[in-house]
Amino acid sequence: MSRSQIFQLYPLTAEELRKIARIAIEDSERGLGKLPIKLTDEALEHLIRFSDGDARRLLNALELAAITTEPDAEGNILITLEVASESIQRRAVRYDKNGDNHYDTISAFIKSIRGSDPDAAVYWLARMLDAGEDPKFIARRLVIHASEDIGNADPQAIQVAVAAFHAVDFIGLPECRLALAQAATYLASAPKSNASYVAINRALEYVRQHGHGEVPLHLKDSSYKGAKHLGHGTDYLYPHDYPGAYVDQRYLPEGVEERFYHPVNRGYEKTIKAYLDLIRSKKKER
Repeated sequence: MSRSQIFQLYPLTAEELRKIARIAIEDSERGLGKLPIKLTDEALEHLIRFSDGDARRLLNALELAAITTEPDAEGNILITLEVASESIQRRAVRYDKNGDNHYDTISAFIKSIRGSDPDAAVYWLARMLDAGEDPKFIARRLVIHASEDIGNADPQAIQVAVAAFHAVDFIGLPECRLALAQAATYLASAPKSNASYVAINRALEYVRQHGHGEVPLHLKDSSYKGAKHLGHGTDYLYPHDYPGAYVDQRYLPEGVEERFYHPVNRGYEKTIKAYLDLIRSKKKER
């Protein structure tokens, strides 16, 4: 990047496209000026609208309309709205699967879901599908998002996302768009929490900074022969033998007192938070 010069290109405005069209019609050397073209205002606006800021698309459509239209009784090539509609039937799609449009659009899609806007989410989904984006790529992003931004606020979110991924896998386009739309709108409408996402990042950072602590003796595997002679599993308290299936005992390595998971007070995670607050209040002073 330090040796590169970056130029950001923007779509042309309607007025700029209008000017280009007029020049193309009048220029007899590099344009269509040698042809007796009459372009109606409605036809010009249609060409501009469907070019979507792309001058090449506008000029190609204008040329196609001119060379395929028979002259009228007066010898003029009249390009009407009907002729223009036949010359450019679909809007230009500015989308490069390996470029900025790809990343910008998926970013807008995920941020719309995170921001709880199902209308925006389904709009960006439509943009990607219309541009030929791989539906499996979209489905994978939905699965990631379900855990990253919704998490335990709605534990069903990841099930919906994974189901959509499977639907995409065995149905394919065009019908799999329905599963993607259902998942996208569900995730956008779900309560949000990134507590589990933050928790794993905190835990990874802690492990990388402090190393791997020793597994407490009572938590070590005692299923193999000779394990008990090593003290493995000794003094382990089986939670189901206690009221509420909970008993206070240490599960973290000695010296690790960090609390990584902080549930939010939204959605189902509100219930999780209440339960954890309850059992944490019962913990003994160490």
